[in-house]
Amino acid sequence: MADPNATMYQLSKDSNFHFGILRALAMAPYDGADVDECLVAANSIIPGDFESFARSFLSIANTVYKRALSIAKKKFPVSARTAFFSAATYFRSADFYLHGNPADPRIMDYWAKQTDAFDQGLALLSPPGTRFNIKTPEFDIPCIWITPDEEVKKRPTIIMGNGYDGSQEEMYHVAGLAALERGYNVLTYEGPGQPSPRRYQNKGFIAEWEKVVTPVMDHVLNMTKSVDPKAVGLYGLSLGGYMAPRAAAFDHRFAAIMAIDGVWDFGEVIRRDFGPEAMKIHKSGDKAKFDELAQKYLKPDVPTGLRWGLEQGMWSFNTTSPFDFVTEVQKFTVEKVAHKIRTPVFIGDAEDDIFFKGQPQKLAKAIGKWATLYHFQNKDAIGTHSGIGALKQHNQVIYDWFDGIIHGKH
Repeated sequence: MADPNATMYQLSKDSNFHFGILRALAMAPYDGADVDECLVAANSIIPGDFESFARSFLSIANTVYKRALSIAKKKFPVSARTAFFSAATYFRSADFYLHGNPADPRIMDYWAKQTDAFDQGLALLSPPGTRFNIKTPEFDIPCIWITPDEEVKKRPTIIMGNGYDGSQEEMYHVAGLAALERGYNVLTYEGPGQPSPRRYQNKGFIAEWEKVVTPVMDHVLNMTKSVDPKAVGLYGLSLGGYMAPRAAAFDHRFAAIMAIDGVWDFGEVIRRDFGPEAMKIHKSGDKAKFDELAQKYLKPDVPTGLRWGLEQGMWSFNTTSPFDFVTEVQKFTVEKVAHKIRTPVFIGDAEDDIFFKGQPQKLAKAIGKWATLYHFQNKDAIGTHSGIGALKQHNQVIYDWFDGIIHGKH
């Protein structure tokens, strides 16, 4: 379970848990965690034990939330705000490994708590962030809108979405606050399969991500007093590295696309995880046999990445059948649409990517002259999937590139 080739100090002997702990810890530079709190939680997490992960983060979440409530909001709003945001991060972490049982009431309970904590932090921003829904014929798109200050003027705007397992709230800490610091508006959103639409609309993932992004872009371009229509960027994190390029193949109104990191074919990852023998059964169409075989991946002694990957997959695709999950995932490739992209695309390539290694190069090759492939390397202490753990440097690179695009320097 431990990663013998890891270049970073490991926070757990379970390499997947290491990343989960690092993911919370990485929010600290942008007001979404504190170091001691994450390390205290990590100290009681048992490698491979999903319940211990949930229990440890829930404990620190409750402690920090209670402290947040005790802070005088009017004296220094930042004090309460950062505490509420940190509590929200820990509630999300507590929920992360619980999706193997869709009926587990904690999936709804912890999410309601993270949303409550985050919203109390959001209200203490200056100006406060606002939530709203964009309605489409098939689903609603929950969004959060945040601006850098009270002045009403046309600004560059970043539309940002998370991936396979992440929330729009997390995006505030990963890349949103960094965008605000640079004078950009921020709109975060979630589509089918992502945390809120999956929970509250019972909507699983769809491959046609343009159905999500195009209505969001329509909304942003209607904000004529606040948005520079020639300077709207689309940022996709993790599996969002598939979603953003996919949307860009159908919507050419963006100034730039940021695929962090680039994803060519999500199905390839799942096929590799299951292995050739299992995939032969899948290809034969024997659903019952494949579903029976896949049960072995759901046992507690299975490596965390495999077990969690399948549990999260079935939950986020809204199915109880591993066969159906694997079938749907095969649609998540940009192979047939990449040639339609006519927008500059920044494609991150993380040297130590634990999910999509090798895929950014394929995406860049297919997009051709519109692509900028950037190698995030271990020697620069920035080789982790999605830049997690090196977000200050990560945002500097990405937003410097975006600034060059909107000002004609690239």
